[in-house]
Amino acid sequence: MKRIFVAGHRGMVGSAIVRHLEGLGGCEIVVRERDELNLLSQKSVMQFFETENIDQVYISAAKVGGIVANSTYPADFIYQNLMIQNNIINSAHCNNIQDLLFLGSSCIYPKFSKQPITESALLQGTLEETNEPYAIAKIAGIKMCESYNRQYGRNYRSVMPTNLYGKNDNFHSENSHVIPALIRRFHEAKLANLDQVIAWGSGKPMREFLYVDDMAAACVYIMNLDDEVYQKNTQPMLSHINVGTGTDCTIRELVETVANVVDYQGKIVFDKSKPDGTPRKLMDVSRLENLGWKASTSLELGLRKTYEWFLANQGMIRK
Repeated sequence: MKRIFVAGHRGMVGSAIVRHLEGLGGCEIVVRERDELNLLSQKSVMQFFETENIDQVYISAAKVGGIVANSTYPADFIYQNLMIQNNIINSAHCNNIQDLLFLGSSCIYPKFSKQPITESALLQGTLEETNEPYAIAKIAGIKMCESYNRQYGRNYRSVMPTNLYGKNDNFHSENSHVIPALIRRFHEAKLANLDQVIAWGSGKPMREFLYVDDMAAACVYIMNLDDEVYQKNTQPMLSHINVGTGTDCTIRELVETVANVVDYQGKIVFDKSKPDGTPRKLMDVSRLENLGWKASTSLELGLRKTYEWFLANQGMIRK
C-alpha cells in the first residue's frame, strides 16, 4: 500500500486532496501538523523523509495571502515559500521518492498575458507587482521539479490552478478572496434584512473559478498519469499544467449567482468608483484536456456546496 504525504493538509487544497485520496482508498495518507513538522527546517524535513518510507508527495503547503499581505510582507512570502518547496523536493529526492506533485498558482504568468493564458506564457513578461515575490517562488518550484527530472530522472510534476473556492476556504471578513467574501457578505445581509449590498467595480471583468474538489481530482489524476502520456503532452523545460474549467464569467454574473445561492432578496449595487482590476484572466486548459481530464462541477453547484459548508462550519470561521 502506497504511503502518500500531503504537505499542507489543513489548507483548502490540501484537505480536498486528502478527501479525494480517502475516497479512492488503497493508500495510507501521511500528514503532519505544524508543531510536529516544521517545513521551514531543512533538518526536520530530511529526518521526516528518512524515517517515514513515503512513496508519493503532494506539495500544497505554502504561505498565502491577499494583496495587502503580499505587499506588506514580500520577504516572508518569497523566503518561506522557497524554503518549504526546496526542503520537500530535495529531501524527497535524497530519499529516493520518485513521484511528487507541486502545486503552484496562476500568478506565475505575466501581468499582461494574452488570453486565454497558455503554459508557454511563463517567463515571457513582467509579473504583477503586488505578488511578484510569491510568483517568483512558485516559478522556482516548477524549475526545481524540472531540474530534478532532467538530472536525476525523477517524476516531479507541477500544476497551476486558476482561482479556487470551496470547503475550508478563508471566509475572513477582510482577508478573503472574492467568492468567500461575497458568500459571507450576502449571508450577513440576509440575516440583517439589509435592502442592498454593494459590490466593488463595474461587474464587467471576467474571471475563471474552479471548485476545489475538482482541483483535488485533477491533482491525483495528473500525479498518476502514465509517463508516456505525460511526456507526450509536456516538454522537459515547459512541463507545468494549467488546471481550470476553460470557461469564465463576468463578476456581475458571479455576484448575482452568489446572491441567488444565498437567497438574498435585496438589491445589488455596483460601485463603479472602485477598481475593476485586470479585465480578464482565463487559463488555457487544452493541455489538461489532451491528458484526458475536464472539470465536472458547475459554478452554481460548487457555490451551493461551498455555502452549505459555510453554514455548517460558521463556529470555526474567523471573524
